[in-house]
Amino acid sequence: MFVGRWLKLLLVVMLSAALPRAVCAQNADDDGFLARQKKFERVKVALQEKADLIDRQLETMNLARDKLNVLFVAYKAENRLDIYAKKPEAARYSKLTSWRICHASGKPGPKRKQGDKQVPEGFYQIDRFNPVSNAAHMSLGINYPNAADRRKSRAANLGGDIFIHGHCFSIGCLAITDDKIREIYLYAVYARNSGQKIIPVYMFPFEMTPKNMKKYGLIYGYFRPEWVNFWRNLKTGYDQFMSDGKPLVVSVTPTGDYRFGP
Repeated sequence: MFVGRWLKLLLVVMLSAALPRAVCAQNADDDGFLARQKKFERVKVALQEKADLIDRQLETMNLARDKLNVLFVAYKAENRLDIYAKKPEAARYSKLTSWRICHASGKPGPKRKQGDKQVPEGFYQIDRFNPVSNAAHMSLGINYPNAADRRKSRAANLGGDIFIHGHCFSIGCLAITDDKIREIYLYAVYARNSGQKIIPVYMFPFEMTPKNMKKYGLIYGYFRPEWVNFWRNLKTGYDQFMSDGKPLVVSVTPTGDYRFGP
């Protein structure tokens, strides 16, 4: 009987010694951005509703959600948000899919102050994930105002809290509906969980084709010539990204113009 008890004790000790390693390994696998986001009910619902759809979309480009980088491009006049995707080690992005922007206030032209109801234009990145937005279901924050906005504006208050979010009404943000923000939000979560620290968001007044540049130049050139000059600056980055698909290396001059590296 003594031998039997000793064997049982030895077995318990051996199992106890093995258990912490197994638990630690599991925690190491789960201790990521996605795991933390899964604690929120709206993220759980988004995963239930959208994970399979996202997997199918990614498969069309031989991509997977655990090895993913993304980049968003918004066009105000066309009411469209595009997502580009690639593997983390790849150099170039390719367009994956698009969504209709349900509502965006204002008109073509940059945001220059609090209360002008304009959606920003320029080269930004996601700086916040909010899975429990009181006003807009879920939201992705944009780092407006950036250095270019601050240097171009003379306003005392440039405003802030610009988001891509749910619902279908907004002032200064991009409202994309609750259904679509679940999908968009998950793409950003998967990319962050894959190690992507900077998720770019390029926001344009319109598709910056020669035809549109001429069209909007004629409409706004007389009473908003500074906007037309600003759009020419944006078009330099637009053309570079559309040509080579590489994320832009962006800096800002002392006057607030964007400068694009190789």
